[in-house]
Amino acid sequence: MSDLQISVETRDGLERAVRVQVPAARIDNEVAVRLQKVGRTAKIKGFRPGKVPAKVIQQRYGDQVRQEVLQDVLQSSYSEAITQEKLRPAGGPRIEPEDLEAGKDLTFTAIFEVYPEIELAALDKLAVERPVVDIGDADIDEMLESLRRQRTSWEAVDRKSGEGDQVTVDFSATLNGEPLEGGQGEKVPVVIGDSQMLPDFEKNLRGLKAGEEKKFDLIFPDDYHATHLAGQKAVFTANVTEVAAPQLPELDEDFIKTFGVESGQLDELRADVQRNMQREADAKLSAEIKQRVMEGLLTANEVAVPAVLVEQEASSLQQDAMRQIGIEDASQAPELASFRDTAERRTKLGLLVGAVINDHQIKADSAQVKAKVEEVCAPYEDPEQIAKMYYQNPSLLQSVESVVLEDQVIELVLKNAKVSDKKISFADLMGN
Repeated sequence: MSDLQISVETRDGLERAVRVQVPAARIDNEVAVRLQKVGRTAKIKGFRPGKVPAKVIQQRYGDQVRQEVLQDVLQSSYSEAITQEKLRPAGGPRIEPEDLEAGKDLTFTAIFEVYPEIELAALDKLAVERPVVDIGDADIDEMLESLRRQRTSWEAVDRKSGEGDQVTVDFSATLNGEPLEGGQGEKVPVVIGDSQMLPDFEKNLRGLKAGEEKKFDLIFPDDYHATHLAGQKAVFTANVTEVAAPQLPELDEDFIKTFGVESGQLDELRADVQRNMQREADAKLSAEIKQRVMEGLLTANEVAVPAVLVEQEASSLQQDAMRQIGIEDASQAPELASFRDTAERRTKLGLLVGAVINDHQIKADSAQVKAKVEEVCAPYEDPEQIAKMYYQNPSLLQSVESVVLEDQVIELVLKNAKVSDKKISFADLMGN
């Protein structure tokens, strides 16, 4: 039976304060045991090893040993207390010592957040709208047109520019009468309507012929990425050197062969295009359905989230963002606050998915784990060797199992939820 005196105070939200009192006898006994061990090996001038009087050992090492014991007892008694009280800390505790005086009971308070107790809404109460896509001839026709546009060539024309034309322009800009830094360009091709440049810039290139010059005002948008220019008015001078019309290649044998269709037959190209579109659609549908299932879980379940987990997730997102944009200096990192909403959502979803796994006792399906490992390793030069590394590394394998478990949660929800199918076009699915 434990000799600890423990009391638990429930504070705001998920915060708990656990007060622990450790009998002085436990500490004194541990100090005595350790001092005996020290005495067996201590080397003190004037005494033979193992023959140093206990009083001398106490004087020389007593304070140091007691501090070590206090640290160890703090940790062990904290662990003992949360186990005894069946608490699940979401993060490390803040320890507030009350009494560390020798000869007295050790008393401290550990403050921490706990994981929430989640009572999941019944899965058959969830409503999920599942997008469904049928790829038809019109979708394939549009994709073929897109392939043609990707191979566009340009032919100079002697007329005014219009929508879809490529205007080659030299330009310069001034701000408050001074040259604008970075506001110059030579032989810059601009396709009108492609939104490569600011809309007002493209608008002012319409209706111009090669050799013409135009001077115009341009007000930078309030949300312009260069914040020092946001809302500012600059004066641009543009000289058109060429107006060119788009020339799309014909869907002939030569064009078709450039896509690896050796026969040069249009029907074969259409079949290849359809297969590729279906692969893209399947991948996007899987991600879209997963997102909608997660939204369903969030909508149906209120979850209290430990702030410590949100901060950890926000910090992780911040680190990822720094790596992606190549920032190493922490002082230049994006504001942590900008990641908190996403971090809270991801933390809630993690807790909900974990609750589904626990409530339904889901285990990672070995066949799905094997298939996922093969999928991950397939792009490598020696996939078998990489797969072997995954199976030998518990951390890597666990990351795969986590993905599989999440997939199994999605399958379970779809099997039990009220699922309604909604047909959408391929273009809408892909965000085109």
